[in-house]
Amino acid sequence: MNVTLMDYFPILESILELPEEIQALVVERVAGNSFTDLYGLRASCKTMNALAERSRVNHFYDVLSVPMRLNMPPELFKTCYAERNPSTLYMKGVQFFFTFNLQEEGLAFMKLATDERYECAVYTYTMTRKLFWGDEEYFARFTRESVDRIGKLVRSLKWTWGMSHNYEFLAKRDEFI
Repeated sequence: MNVTLMDYFPILESILELPEEIQALVVERVAGNSFTDLYGLRASCKTMNALAERSRVNHFYDVLSVPMRLNMPPELFKTCYAERNPSTLYMKGVQFFFTFNLQEEGLAFMKLATDERYECAVYTYTMTRKLFWGDEEYFARFTRESVDRIGKLVRSLKWTWGMSHNYEFLAKRDEFI
């Protein structure tokens, strides 16, 4: 019995029939959906692997979704940052603001990620502006669904809040959460 790759990935055959520009969009969306799915897609065939090698795909990774057991290569992180990847901009913003106490720079990075509609950044940027300066301008960007998702995420990560954060954040932590 001959089993081909198409037997395991029947939709792949349909994708491969699309124009290359559409195939590239599929790969970008998969990259934004799941790091694991992207690597599965890359392993599915040479065409998908070649499309995933394009540098633009790195813009769509959510580096926060990379499983902790996998060590993300520093080169990949640098490439994602160079491509203005929203999750890396967000991480840099949080680090600058809450760890290094570089509020202006940190807020600028978080705003870049917020403008890309990166959900964690929207929440963090909005709550930071509200709690530190009383600004409620960005609350309109929240949908009911995103509030539910973000609330669950924040509560599930509550144990990490406070690790290497500045004193000013620690004083407002309960409001933030």
